[in-house]
Amino acid sequence: MTDNDTKPRALTLLGLGDMGTALARTWVTAGHPMTVWNRTPGKAQALAAEGAAVAASPAEAVTANTLIVLCLLDDASIGAVLDGVDLTGKDLVNLTTGTPAEGRDRAAWAEERGARFVDAGIMATPSMIGVPEAGGYVFYSGSRALFDTHRTTLEVPAGARFVGEDPGYAALHDVALLSAMNGLFAGISHAYALIEGEDIAPEDLSPLLSEWLGAMGSFVGDAAERLTSRDFTTGVVSNLAMQVAAGGTLLRTAADQGVSAELIEPYLQLLKERLDADPAAHSGEDTAGAITLLRRGPGR
Repeated sequence: MTDNDTKPRALTLLGLGDMGTALARTWVTAGHPMTVWNRTPGKAQALAAEGAAVAASPAEAVTANTLIVLCLLDDASIGAVLDGVDLTGKDLVNLTTGTPAEGRDRAAWAEERGARFVDAGIMATPSMIGVPEAGGYVFYSGSRALFDTHRTTLEVPAGARFVGEDPGYAALHDVALLSAMNGLFAGISHAYALIEGEDIAPEDLSPLLSEWLGAMGSFVGDAAERLTSRDFTTGVVSNLAMQVAAGGTLLRTAADQGVSAELIEPYLQLLKERLDADPAAHSGEDTAGAITLLRRGPGR
């Protein structure tokens, strides 16, 4: 049985930081009976005024409802907050940011205590919660039965995307997207640093940078196809040898401008490593082949 087409389901939320408060407020506004708890009680008072019930302890909060949502500081906080709390028959949805390994370990921990479990990765900022047009969503993985039961409730604050029964997959998807974001931010930061002190306004470079990055977005899908097929040579537009040569220009320009290359040099070195390993075999490849070098441990 799911919660589709039924009255708003009651739930408990542990953790009222910026994200937790945004989540709780969205559920309360949508008519869901809410029980909340926070280590610092004062943070719950505004929600109490809006209709949420405030529990005096984690145990009291967990007892109040079957669906328990966790939005705490980190994985260690979950163990500390729920230490000694009876979780038998509870459905735990963990919105606390963590690693894939932590998600898997926490799923086993929950199962040992008689609870169902899904881990999650939030692809949104607090200001995007409860605002469908903002495009935020949450990755979920773990118990499919739990997800299906509560999907309608989970979709109230933001879109819900189930990515597999491996409890670590939500965090893995989350971290993969955030890692790409940080790499993008690194390149943008380097670009702006290059024009510092020149007669080029950041506002003038900005539209050019946005346009160029948008045009290069096709690399995402192209790289995925090449990694699946392991064909790094068909239809190559700008080959590895050319990119390595161009990398030298990027590094010399950074030096000339007095800009550290620390944000882009590791990637350029990875391309050079791929080329140097076998120039005859790799010079005509697409740069996606260098991705295969990043798995340094067993199974590389």
